[in-house]
Amino acid sequence: MKPIFIAGPCVIEQDDIMQRVAEELAGIRERLDITIYYKASFDKANRTSIHSYRGPGLERGMQILADIRERYGLPILTDIHESWQAEAAGKVADVLQIPAFLCRQTDLLVAAARTGRIVNIKKAQFLSASDMRFPYEKCIESGAREVWLTERGNIFGYNNLVVDFRNIPKMKDICPRVIMDCTHAVQRPGAGNGTTGGDRQYVPSMALAAKAFGATGYFFEVHPDPDKALSDGPNMLRLDDLEHVIKTLL
Repeated sequence: MKPIFIAGPCVIEQDDIMQRVAEELAGIRERLDITIYYKASFDKANRTSIHSYRGPGLERGMQILADIRERYGLPILTDIHESWQAEAAGKVADVLQIPAFLCRQTDLLVAAARTGRIVNIKKAQFLSASDMRFPYEKCIESGAREVWLTERGNIFGYNNLVVDFRNIPKMKDICPRVIMDCTHAVQRPGAGNGTTGGDRQYVPSMALAAKAFGATGYFFEVHPDPDKALSDGPNMLRLDDLEHVIKTLL
């Protein structure tokens, strides 16, 4: 199975950043002949602090993503947090993503499945690989045409995650498309005094380890200047480094 790639800013930011990322992804796609999805969230409902930036909201956010899809020909992936968002997001996005903390929410999974779009379910930080059979089945039995599963690490004490790479082949027993979220896996949740910390220097190694265990897709949050990103900066890959990392995986 040919690998796919998902990349983009954590949350929809200023237009110049959104366009710069889209231009780079479109260029990488052409140069390396790969399938790459543009990822950005219209609303980050699970930010650590109530004062954190959440995004432009559903209506404006989907307008921005629709423009990128039309202008650059990039397929779109965005996440939804509530079931009522699925229909509107599904009119633009090619893939609806279920956040890890919400992967057991039946109504959310069913609503995403019924849009006819691909559903990407992120494995919760508190679940095993075998537990993901049940969210997968909820989507399939609700009519989803295709479902992906994504590994993003498990809770390890406080403010830390660890990745058990055995989860990748175990989840491949459930569905063929298993993605490694290489950037969220290096998070330090809540470790930044009201924000999430992270160790971005380990992102390339996470990707290579996932390849060794048979991953069929790779997820990278990227930004031109991660230290100035409005969400998840400490664990994001620098946009200029993305092509090299993808080349090592190919």
